[in-house]
Amino acid sequence: MQNKDNIHSVLKLKNLVFDKIEFKRTGFQNDKELELKIQSNISQRQDAEIYKITLIMNGNKPDEYSFEISLTGFFTIEDDPNITQELKKDLVSKNAIAILMPYLRSEVSLLTAQPGVECVVLPAFNINKMLEKPDSY
Repeated sequence: MQNKDNIHSVLKLKNLVFDKIEFKRTGFQNDKELELKIQSNISQRQDAEIYKITLIMNGNKPDEYSFEISLTGFFTIEDDPNITQELKKDLVSKNAIAILMPYLRSEVSLLTAQPGVECVVLPAFNINKMLEKPDSY
C-alpha cells in the first residue's frame, strides 16, 4: 500500500469560475476549419501562496460562428520546506493549467452542442508544448 504522503499534491484548486462564455452565430453550418486560439494568464497574490490562473479560448469557424470562453482557477500551494521556487513555478504554470483544461474542453463541447452546429470535442492538449509555443494552439 502506498503512503498517502507520496501521492498527496501540494497544489490545490480552491475555486473555479467561468468569467465569460460567449457564442455568436454568423451563418449556417459549413465545412470550414475551426480556428482556435488559447492563452493563459498567471498571477500571484503578494506575500501569499495563492495563484490566479486564467485560460481564455477563442474559436472562430468562418461564416458559421465564433466563441470566447474564459475561466479562472484559484490555487494554493501548501507550505512545504522541500518545495523549491522552481518547482512552485512548474506546478503553477503546468499542473494548474492541466487541471483547468478539462473544464475548458467540456464547456467548448457544451457550447457547440446546438442545433445546426457540429459539436466540438477538443483533443487532450500537451501542456508542455503549448507553453513552449503559446501561439501554436
